[in-house]
Order: sequence, then C-alpha cells, then structure tokens
Amino acid sequence: MDPQNLTHVSEFVLLGLSEDPELQSFLFGLFLSMYLLAVLGNLLIILAVSSDLHLHTPMYFFLSNLSLADIGFTSVTIPKMLMDIDTHHRIISYGDCLIQLSFFVFFGCMDNLLLGVMAYDRFVAICHPLHYPIIMNPNLCGLMVLVSFFLSLLDSQLYCLMVSQLIFCTEVEIPHFFCDPSQLLNLFCSIATTKKILVYIIVPILVGVPVSAILFSYTRIFSSILRVPSSSGKYKAFSTCGSHLSVVCLFYGTAIGVHLSSAVSPSLRGGAAATVMYSVVTPMLNPFIYSLRNRDIKKALQRLLSRPA
Repeated sequence: MDPQNLTHVSEFVLLGLSEDPELQSFLFGLFLSMYLLAVLGNLLIILAVSSDLHLHTPMYFFLSNLSLADIGFTSVTIPKMLMDIDTHHRIISYGDCLIQLSFFVFFGCMDNLLLGVMAYDRFVAICHPLHYPIIMNPNLCGLMVLVSFFLSLLDSQLYCLMVSQLIFCTEVEIPHFFCDPSQLLNLFCSIATTKKILVYIIVPILVGVPVSAILFSYTRIFSSILRVPSSSGKYKAFSTCGSHLSVVCLFYGTAIGVHLSSAVSPSLRGGAAATVMYSVVTPMLNPFIYSLRNRDIKKALQRLLSRPA
C-alpha cells in the first residue's frame, strides 16, 4: 500500500467490539451501566472526602484526585462508544481522534503517577510514622499533584505532537472502540524515529517511573511490616495500604494482561475487549475497593447519604 501523509487522513473507522447487530443493545446497556457506576462511585468518593473533615489527610486527598482522574479516564472513551452504537456511526474525524488520544494519554498518565504518589505516601506512613505529618505536609501534597498534572499534560501533548508527524497507510480502520495509542501505532507505514521514541523512550519512562516508585515503596513497606513483633501490629500496618495495593494490582495486572494477550493472540478484537478491563472495569471497581475496605470512607459515605436534602 502506498503511504499517504497524515494531513490527508480526514477520518478513521472505529470497528468497535463487535459488528453483530444482535449484540449492540446488550453492549449499549452493559457499557452504560458500567460508565454510570464508575462516574457515580468516584463522584461519591470525591464528595465524601471533601465534605468530611476526618478525611482531610494526604491519603484521602490523593484518593479524591485519583477518583477525578478515573472519571475523566472513562469519560474520554465510553460516551463516544455509546453514541456510535446508538447512531450506527463508527466514524471519528482525525481531529477528534487526536483530541481523544490526548485526553486518554493524559488521564492514563495521571492514574499512573497518582498511584506512585500514593505508594510513597503509604511508605512514609508505615516506615516513618513519627515524621509523617512533617514530611507529607499540605504544601508537598499539593506540589506532588501539580507535578503529576503537568507531567501528564506534557506527556499527552508531546505524544500527540509526535503522532501528528508520522505517516499513516491508506488503511485507517481501528479495531477498537476508541483511538487507542497502541492501535494507532500499528497503522503507521514505516518504523520512523518518532515511532521508536514513542515506543521505547516516552512510554517506558512515564510508566516505569511510577512502577519503580511503587515497587520500591512496597519493598520497604513489607520489610518494615515483617519486623513488627505482633501479628495484630502486622495486620494493622498492612491494612493501611491494602486498598491501594489492591487497586495497583488490578490496574497494572489488567494492563499487563492486555499487552501479553495481544502479543500471544493474533485477534485484534480480543485485545480491544481486554482493554475494557483497565480502561473501564478498573475505574469502576476502585470506589468499591476503597469503600468496602475502609471504615473511614464507609462512615463518611453514610454521613453524606444520610444528610437531609
């Protein structure tokens, strides 16, 4: 196929999860339900943290920002997918595709960085409890969130800038329900230097740094917990980071599973279905993980929901 310049590509075709007409109503109801659960659940977490003075601590401050990022993460892709199913229109313009890509990378990067920040917060709380209020002061917490925000913004803009310099083939069908970055890379005709930078430099750094912070933090946390003499003390120390560790395992476990399945299986539609796990299911489950495993969150939610209108 002869390559054509990206400026000549006006639109892409989103193939979605399935072209079976009988499944469209089921997919619409399923994803609408998951989207509403994700938005309402994370919104309740934000309202509970902001309205309860007992939750004005660094851990819950980071949690509310993670919930906000999860709302954005799902809102970037699911509404467009629901509209495509309802209207039977699977076309997305080149400009809209870049916008969707930009926001997807931004919120995905925010999730990564915030999970790394939350791991550092748990490390300080468990390994240096006496110095925790001094180290995790409001100025540092705000600075860490701002740095995460600007790094995510820089990453998304740099990613889109580099994508706009690449050359697409004449085949512009995306076997996905949104402009997935990995699927867009497969549409490039040549292995350009820009593509190598995206695959081998930008993505590993922005994913590897938070993962390294998480691994370092939990290595120190587990070594500190093992030195606690009593079993009740070990359980109490571990319970303070159990919810975060569950979210980390769910987010990175599903993301790694997606990439491994796409590498092993030749089915592109199967990879699109697997992406649903970390892009939709994980943001939907995060509020339940934190609310079911955390007494403070449950009490705050009860007080919030029992308030008179």
